[in-house]
Amino acid sequence: MLTKYKEEQARLPKGSISVKNVGDRTYYYLKYRDGKKVISQYISKSQINEIREQLEKRKHIEAMMKSLREEL
Repeated sequence: MLTKYKEEQARLPKGSISVKNVGDRTYYYLKYRDGKKVISQYISKSQINEIREQLEKRKHIEAMMKSLREEL
């Protein structure tokens, strides 16, 4: 079960969504850490809901993995 969760976790994006307002426009970025660097990747408005769902799913999987490790 733990292996299945690790595989699913590897396919999902990591990080968080950052919102930046410039003038009257709103821009969305996926921010995550790659070693010591913080990477900001632009997200289009059409992709924002999909990315949010994937990040929520990743957090849920991480919680499930933590509980499985505690049971072992």
